[in-house]
Amino acid sequence: MAIADLTGFDLDRFLAAALAEDLGEAGDITSAAVIPADAMFDGLMASRDAITLAGTEIAAAFFRRLDPEVTIELLAADGERVAAGAAVMRLNGQARAMLTAERSALNLVQHLSGIATLTRAYVDRIAGTGARLLDTRKTIPGLRVLEKYATRMGGATNHRMGLWDAAMIKDNHVAVAGSVGEAVRRARDAGIGQIIVEIDTIGQIEPALAAGATHLLLDNMAPEVLRRAVTLVGGRVPTEASGGVTLETIRAIAETGVTYISVGRLTQSAPAADIGLDFRPS
Repeated sequence: MAIADLTGFDLDRFLAAALAEDLGEAGDITSAAVIPADAMFDGLMASRDAITLAGTEIAAAFFRRLDPEVTIELLAADGERVAAGAAVMRLNGQARAMLTAERSALNLVQHLSGIATLTRAYVDRIAGTGARLLDTRKTIPGLRVLEKYATRMGGATNHRMGLWDAAMIKDNHVAVAGSVGEAVRRARDAGIGQIIVEIDTIGQIEPALAAGATHLLLDNMAPEVLRRAVTLVGGRVPTEASGGVTLETIRAIAETGVTYISVGRLTQSAPAADIGLDFRPS
């Protein structure tokens, strides 16, 4: 999927806001003072670690924004695993423009590649179990579309994009509504088609299903409890394990037979990938 195809993402607006934040009113005073106006920059962007790549198209767009004549060659595609030391982009353009765009471009590709890399580690850990990895809404405000794009590049499936595309009934909704069944009935009566219900105890499963739940989120359950819950559900709706999942625990969770496992750490805690841009002297 190309960045231009992302629903709800305005690339031009994103580039303008990011560069305005960095340039302020005075612009790049360092490059203006140090770099001759006619100087050219021939550079190579490379990963210093083994990673799964994400965000290269946007990184390239930052450079094109400031120098429409820049020549850019993408040497690896988003979603591709690249080895430590591998080059991912080659560019040649006006030096002032390249150096002004450098930080914004690197910040973005480092952040998204970090998410994709961590996601890929989780996906690899559950390979062969049949369980699918989901991301969550634990994203940085304003970056959700891009961060969820990065999890897809790492092999995950997107959970709901926001509060608008599915109902998710959690413990506080249940507390206010009075019971799981009542909360689900109200969502169903409101005409909501997809109703995800957070289940804290085995005893909530049947009331949720009877009221019309279409997806059960089994929250913070140990593997043996998850296995029992999956058996009780019996394939009537998809099941999702969630809460405190780590690389060390996800395999055992996947082997319980759940349909999905959601992990907030993918977007909440992924370290940035170590990617740099270096000048290549002629």
